[in-house]
Amino acid sequence: MKKYEAVFILDIRKSEDEGAAFTKEFEELIVSLGGKLESTTPMGRRQFTYEIDKRRAGLYFDFVFEVAPAAVKEIKERYKLDQRILRNMILIYDRPENVGGKIDIKLD
Repeated sequence: MKKYEAVFILDIRKSEDEGAAFTKEFEELIVSLGGKLESTTPMGRRQFTYEIDKRRAGLYFDFVFEVAPAAVKEIKERYKLDQRILRNMILIYDRPENVGGKIDIKLD
């Protein structure tokens, strides 16, 4: 299994509970695909730089999860036509383990 990060922007008008139902649904999907949800970060309501589908703001959510690479395609297909989602992006989670640690640079 690989680790992935997904960011979803939800339409404020179509998510009455501030995205709680969507978060629970996403977690259930990951578990049903044999994966594990590591973290869910609701990033709140944010204004857009430009309008998306005549909307000026959206609810942002960040998920970090482990799942088989073949399951990512199924996740994308599942949310492709969902009316609640304005934008989504799924990336391979590739962050250094010791972020913020000391970096040694030697100049000759």
